[in-house]
Amino acid sequence: MKLLLLLLSASLASAAVDGTIVNGTTGKPQEGATVTLFQTTNQGPQDLGSVKSDAQGKFAFTQDVQPGVGGGPLLIQAVHAGVQYNLTIAPGSPMQGVTIPVYEATKTPGEAKITQHFFILEPSPQGTMQVTESYGFVNSGKTTWNNPDQGTLQFALPAAAQGKVEINVTAPNGLPIRRAADPLGKKPNEYKLDFPIKPGETRVDLAWSMPFNSPGVFEDRILSKSDVLRAAVPAGVQIKGPDVTEIGTDPSSKAVVYTIKGPDVQLRIEGTGLFNVPDDANGSAGGADDSGGGGQSISENFPKLYGLLAANASFFDSLFAVKWVLLTVLGMLALGFTLLYRKGDPIGTGAGGATQSEAAPETVTKASKHARGRG
Repeated sequence: MKLLLLLLSASLASAAVDGTIVNGTTGKPQEGATVTLFQTTNQGPQDLGSVKSDAQGKFAFTQDVQPGVGGGPLLIQAVHAGVQYNLTIAPGSPMQGVTIPVYEATKTPGEAKITQHFFILEPSPQGTMQVTESYGFVNSGKTTWNNPDQGTLQFALPAAAQGKVEINVTAPNGLPIRRAADPLGKKPNEYKLDFPIKPGETRVDLAWSMPFNSPGVFEDRILSKSDVLRAAVPAGVQIKGPDVTEIGTDPSSKAVVYTIKGPDVQLRIEGTGLFNVPDDANGSAGGADDSGGGGQSISENFPKLYGLLAANASFFDSLFAVKWVLLTVLGMLALGFTLLYRKGDPIGTGAGGATQSEAAPETVTKASKHARGRG
């Protein structure tokens, strides 16, 4: 027995990565969590093996791996109660004695709620409109909201969108991952998103398009209510309506921001305009908008994929922390949130069909494929 303990101690002492799983709901070590170690590479996360946390919540991996050697950061994934929790180890970060919090899951929201819901509307002269939505969740409690039956986000699309929507979700301290919507019930054009809302801030981004000619009326039913409902449009576009109030214009992007009374959205939109992005990867200002929409070009650039790990701006301070396509910031609104868009023509693919987002960095795409557990 002593020899076995000595061997176990020696194994733990020489472990490449070790730490403790702590239950953030109970405050105690969590036994029996499935812990998996990944090495991130250009080909996607490489599975280096899985272990179970012991009675003291301890886990250990003995592989001789280092973050940044042969790939990007190391990723530790802990699954508890069907939900995954991630920890990224960047080069230079401690690899021993790390702590990963997990939480008990509940089908009720608890203290989770949607604090912000934004629409970015880009009506094109070509007779279509790109719509980008962002929902900002804040969960200030100690349980994870996980309801596969009803979803944690319910939303409706106009019939003209033909049910084609791109969805990306960014969990607390995580990277954007692609998710799919499911029909909510028997009513057409109503959907649910099955994604756990963990303690902290979670962002859900939707992108879709529809036929639209200016002037015209844009309507959308809101199934999941938020504390704040707003819309932003490019220069040259106006929003009118009895429940709409203009609250400011960003001097650099010329984006005009409106607050919407709700509960649903019914806006009269006049004019056309697009937000344009730089053509080069360094964020220098691009040329004229080829679409003819007179889009605004904004040159501020956000760090690439792994640099985004530290981005955790409050939803009260930013509209999006990152756009999942090229992870490019299109401009900081003076009112305190960031507009983010895809590179190139955001509308030319029609009603939410295949877009350039399908060429997003493989690290993001394949991470979702390798995910174990949910979220």
